[in-house]
Amino acid sequence: MTRLEKALEARSKKVNKVETTKALKSPMDVYERLEEIAKGGYENLSAEDASYFLKCFGLFDKGEDFMLRVRIPGGQLSFEQATRIGEVAQEYGNDYIDLTTRMQVELRYIKIEDIATVLGALREVGISTFQTGVDNPRNIVTDPLDGIAYDNILESMPLVEKLQEVFLEKPEWISTLPRKFNTGVLGSLSNSCNIFGHDCNFVLAQKDGRFGYNVYLGARVGVQAQDADLFVTTDEAPIFYRALLEVFKRYGYRDNRNKNRLVFLLNDVGIEHFVEAVKKEAGRDFASGGITMVQSQYIALGANKVLLKNGTFAYKVIVPSGIFSGTDMIEAAQTAQTFGSGDIRLSYDQNFHIINVSQEKIEAFEQSTIIAKYAQYNNLYFKDMIACAGTQTCSFGVIPNKPDAIEMAHFLNKSVPIANATVRMNWSACPKGCGVHGIADIGFEGCRAKDDEGNKVDGVHLFIGGKITREAKEAHILHKALPITEAKHHVKYLLKTYATHKNKNETYEAFDDRYLSRNYSFQALSFFTKINYILNEKLDLGVMLELDKEPKSGRREEYEIFTFGLKLYKLLTGEKRFEAVDGLSPVLVKPRTIKRDTVSKLNPKVPPKLSEIIYQMTHEKKSERSAVFSEILVALKEV
Repeated sequence: MTRLEKALEARSKKVNKVETTKALKSPMDVYERLEEIAKGGYENLSAEDASYFLKCFGLFDKGEDFMLRVRIPGGQLSFEQATRIGEVAQEYGNDYIDLTTRMQVELRYIKIEDIATVLGALREVGISTFQTGVDNPRNIVTDPLDGIAYDNILESMPLVEKLQEVFLEKPEWISTLPRKFNTGVLGSLSNSCNIFGHDCNFVLAQKDGRFGYNVYLGARVGVQAQDADLFVTTDEAPIFYRALLEVFKRYGYRDNRNKNRLVFLLNDVGIEHFVEAVKKEAGRDFASGGITMVQSQYIALGANKVLLKNGTFAYKVIVPSGIFSGTDMIEAAQTAQTFGSGDIRLSYDQNFHIINVSQEKIEAFEQSTIIAKYAQYNNLYFKDMIACAGTQTCSFGVIPNKPDAIEMAHFLNKSVPIANATVRMNWSACPKGCGVHGIADIGFEGCRAKDDEGNKVDGVHLFIGGKITREAKEAHILHKALPITEAKHHVKYLLKTYATHKNKNETYEAFDDRYLSRNYSFQALSFFTKINYILNEKLDLGVMLELDKEPKSGRREEYEIFTFGLKLYKLLTGEKRFEAVDGLSPVLVKPRTIKRDTVSKLNPKVPPKLSEIIYQMTHEKKSERSAVFSEILVALKEV
């Protein structure tokens, strides 16, 4: 424990304001006063209750009303529960529901006088809102098709329930952690719940002929979890989990809230020493890691119908940006009961499944009201899109976000229709990353940007290359602070390349692995999208710089610059920049006698500045050529 004690001591010189607030009272004292608060209105609501304590029970004060975060373990809802949520949204929440990336729901526009009534109505059908905010263990996620899909090896919901028994609605655990704590459990072969993206992750594994879970720890926005080299059985997992929470509660940092998640403690003491502390707390020596079994993307990725083990179907309903309603939740529950088992499974990508629809009823089911209503979103760009709350409902949001995601999906569906394809596009309205943009094929993080006239407008930082297969991988930033009106065109050119060079049924993630990231540097791809935006959207030349089927530059920036320059010269003039010398390699060439304005003379639409840039990219003297793409991108701002 010495390392942990020293690390805590070094970070204990001050305590953050939230910890000071937490020391004022017990959260349960506030919960027991909810009826009194509801009757008295805002006059009965103290500042600390509104800013912190009510959040322990899912209640977030928005000034004139409340957002209520509802815990849905594993995203599983019965007919009665789904119906009740819909009824509450209809009667008390402007008929509005958000489906979230933690496989739960958020109700909005709840009036303070209705708080106690709403919570009571939810509890009648076994729904809790406890510990869905601030410094608590949050909703535990798992495979939405847990226990029923062909690729599910270990049914994980029983384990989820055992893990919840450790902390849920236990006064000694409410608001006692240093920071929020996310947990995921996956017993399937495909990654259906962003399984490497939580503080604690139990991931399907096998060791010595037994199935169990490998443990990964310490993810947060922009960081994927680390392999803890631990294998636990279903029976051992709750013991490990309780000890883990105890150690984090005891040694976790309570000074800078921006650096208080579990990952910061792991980085300071080393994951091996942290794991030893957990073993000591648990009183047992868990086995070393086994073989992680997660092999692929979500089995339902890009698909609406998934055949289940019992011969029925799970049908995925696409809800754009997770914007749903109480009326549609009730309709979905009734449809699920009419055609299936009555159960609904929420998914981390803000959609939901109606399960156990028989093969005999599937055609009639697809003609039902709720399915027909959302069928319009059954296309490439909506199926696997995620977007967190934006400026309309979140105080941290920088851009509207959900409407932006929907608008771009419509634009891309019209501009770049692609058959037999899958692409994941995730939107976060701010750096907090609630839209998990860092693991997307193409990710967007809201920001402010400047348009061509220098005006501040809604923008995004654009990311590419996130992974969610065997082990998740964070995306790389492609462009900073692009106006959204420009960003959609950058994405369009990436997707045109995907359409041109992808193999049959190849996902964008696999395509990026095989082709984009393997053959081109991120700097080259940044230039590629930018120059096409300039050529087509700004200069209206009607030409596209394309990537080679078999590139030869090998991710070496100097060669990439030269190659792109040669292609641009030919694209804009119809001539080759150099002439070959007696059959020698194309790299060993004799330059034409040209001037910097040659391109402009041959194509009057090309500004002299762009002509100069192309000249510098292809200068006959290697020492005089542009050395890095970053200087070219700066120069392009003048075009």
